[in-house]
Order: sequence, then structure tokens, then C-alpha cells
Amino acid sequence: MEQKLNLKLKIWRQKNKDDKGKMVEYDAKDINPHASFLEMLDIVNERLEEKGEEPIVFDHDCREGICGTCSLVINGRAHGNKVDPITGKGTGITACQLHMFNFKDGDTITVEPWRAKAFPVLKDLAVDRTAMDRIIQSGGFVSVNTGGAPDANALPIPKKDADLAMDAATCIGCGACVASCKNASAMLFVSAKVSHLALLPQGQVERKERVRKLLNAMSKEGFGNCTNQYECEIACPKTISVDFIARLNREYMKSCCED
Repeated sequence: MEQKLNLKLKIWRQKNKDDKGKMVEYDAKDINPHASFLEMLDIVNERLEEKGEEPIVFDHDCREGICGTCSLVINGRAHGNKVDPITGKGTGITACQLHMFNFKDGDTITVEPWRAKAFPVLKDLAVDRTAMDRIIQSGGFVSVNTGGAPDANALPIPKKDADLAMDAATCIGCGACVASCKNASAMLFVSAKVSHLALLPQGQVERKERVRKLLNAMSKEGFGNCTNQYECEIACPKTISVDFIARLNREYMKSCCED
């Protein structure tokens, strides 16, 4: 019979954005090692409710590593991501994909919300990430005429460009890059949005305008700038490369020089 885990949790509790907040300790006993991290929190919440205490608020939706809603900093790492000892890259998971067999019996686990000025805490571990949506709304789209879908082969795209565009398009906008950065920079997120559209024919019309709009929106929302820490790449659940930030800088410089 597989041994259950008995853990100590230190969880950030905060009533609202104006509350000071504090770390509160909880016991998580008899946890199945095959449970996901969110399932473990569900169990803790059920036990709190049984005792008449207020459950811990945290974000979640698909629980399949698709949406990125499960925005938690676990033991100081966004989504609990760690460096893969073999590849040297991030393990590429969201918090809902982190399983409890990654911890040992008796471990103390610290759980916090995203820490960034642009991500105010709503309650406990849930933060307001609509700043990311406003960046996209500022110009992260293409304007095309409506009508029938064009033939798939009508716009030939080099495979290298297509592959890079799809790599950038895997960004789910979770904000792990922001939470991991000492400057709370959203440049990995912005670079992914700029790059995936700049590499495709459909994104050429608004190419110069787009990069400026997105960077201006990022600055307006209170995100910092990149200083080459590279932690964002490790934290990213889709392991998006920091090479896209270099591409973003080139796109910006090009847009300024050509005007």
C-alpha cells in the first residue's frame, strides 16, 4: 500500500486587495501522492469547511494545463516549475499538472499568489490578470476582411517561420513570466504575441503599429522591462524561449527606424 503524505502548508491569506494579508499554516494530512496540487488544495478546503472555516480561494478552470488559470507560486516558483536536470530547461507544467509525488512526507510547502503591481490580489491566491487582456486588446490581433476561408495553400509560409510562429502561439497568457521576474516584466508574453503574428502573412499589415501598441500598453499597465534574468523561460508552462524577446526588440527597433 502506497504511503500517504503528511504535509505542512504555508498559504497566503488576504481578504481583498486592500487587506495587508499574511501567511497562515495548515496541515495537509493523508494526501494521496498521485493527487494533483489543486486536488490537494481541494481536500484541504473540504476539511476547512467541515470545521466551519473559510476555504482558501484560488483560481482554476480546465485543470488540463491548457488555460493557465491556476496561477500559484509554489515554494518560490511560478506553477511549481523547476529546472529539468537533463535538459536544463523548465519542466513546462501548470500548477494543476504538478502532482504530490514531487514532494516528500513531512515537507513544508509555501503557496503564494502572483506578485506584481499589475496583478492586484483579489482574495487569497487569486489575482486580477485582466491587464494581460488589455495588452492584447491594444493590438494583439489582425484585421482582415470577412468572407470565405482562403485555400490553405494560397499563402505559402516557410516551414521555419511556421514552426516559430506556432511555438510563440502556444503562449496561454498565464502570467508566470511576470511572477518569476524581479521586474515583473511581461516581455516574454508580449514577445510571443508580437512574434507569432509578425512571422505570418496575415500579421504584416499592422506589424509596425502592433509592436508599439503592445509595448506601450505593457508599460501603461505597470509591468517592468526585461533585464535578461531568463527566469521567465524556466517558469513558462509552455517553455517559450527568451529568443522571442530578442525578436520583439528587433521588431520594435525596425518599426521606429522605418517611420
